[in-house]
Amino acid sequence: MKDEELSVRLREAAGAHRPDRERMLARVERGMAEGGPPARVVRPRRAAPSWLRVAGATAAVCGVLAFGAFAVTSTGEGGAHGERVAAPPTASPTPSVTPPPALGPLRTEDGPLWTDGAVDPHSNAYWAQSDVTLRTAEPLSSLTVELRIALTGGVNSTGSWRSLPAEDFTVSVTEDGGYLVYRWALRAGRTVPAGTHMFAGQYNHAEGARDAAGDYLTAHAVRTTGERASVGDYFGPNH
Repeated sequence: MKDEELSVRLREAAGAHRPDRERMLARVERGMAEGGPPARVVRPRRAAPSWLRVAGATAAVCGVLAFGAFAVTSTGEGGAHGERVAAPPTASPTPSVTPPPALGPLRTEDGPLWTDGAVDPHSNAYWAQSDVTLRTAEPLSSLTVELRIALTGGVNSTGSWRSLPAEDFTVSVTEDGGYLVYRWALRAGRTVPAGTHMFAGQYNHAEGARDAAGDYLTAHAVRTTGERASVGDYFGPNH
């Protein structure tokens, strides 16, 4: 038999073939009755489009980032249920400023006594002199003058002087209550004559123009008649 004839007969036989449906069902039922699972047809999976693969990868990255953020929040310290709470900003410390004393309005004149306080015009950016001018219309048998310089930045004494004789006074320089205190006290048995007299305290200070708002002076005297007099003055805005 020639190859051409064989091919024709095979095609005719294939075309005439009809599957025996009843026999196939019978085989399936028989297999199920015997406890075996029916044959599973496995179809090849189609590859996902490239855009879908990219979207899936992006979603996965976002999920990892979201989980990381949740982990940081849930493990933080200092808040309820483990939530992280931002610390409030720390307030800057308020610089300490020495206020003027609560002396009320000082009298610059009392009876024969008058006074004035001022920063000497020859003061500079590193050094200053505070001048006390005291005038009395009659002799004094007792006198105490105090000059108080607020201890602002860098203040320290460099000396003092007075126009009256040095041997007539005791002089001290101390620190008290936030002030550098110059004190001149008339010695017992000495007398301050009538006239205008000067007392001055000198000191270094931090570079720049120094604010003398907290500085002040007081003077307490006894007249030869036994009467007392007291005066005072500020060096700052109240001057």
